[in-house]
Amino acid sequence: MKQLKEKAALIEKVKEDKMKTNVKKMDDRELLLKYLYDRGDQVLQLAESQYPVQTKIIVKRIVDLIKSGEIDSNISGGELLAIFRSVGLRIRVDTNIRIEEHGKFISFGEKLKEGI
Repeated sequence: MKQLKEKAALIEKVKEDKMKTNVKKMDDRELLLKYLYDRGDQVLQLAESQYPVQTKIIVKRIVDLIKSGEIDSNISGGELLAIFRSVGLRIRVDTNIRIEEHGKFISFGEKLKEGI
């Protein structure tokens, strides 16, 4: 009976440790999200969908740098994209170029077609 109680306590402890680990990972991501601006959250979401394992490692490292004080300013979407590209991850980002003409926004492709 004593062994059964000890085993149950050990199983409960393992479950709690897993929960704490999951909360910590979410905290790392949420801490990073507080430092992101200018579409940084979109870049992070794209990175997580395209390279989930590598992104977790990079997010943890960035959060470690934030916690240690080496990074004290906010990170833009372009800077985050540059970080991912510097380690060899080619994050694909949809890009649209729009030009304002007579109060309306038209795509760059349409503008080129008009000129021809």
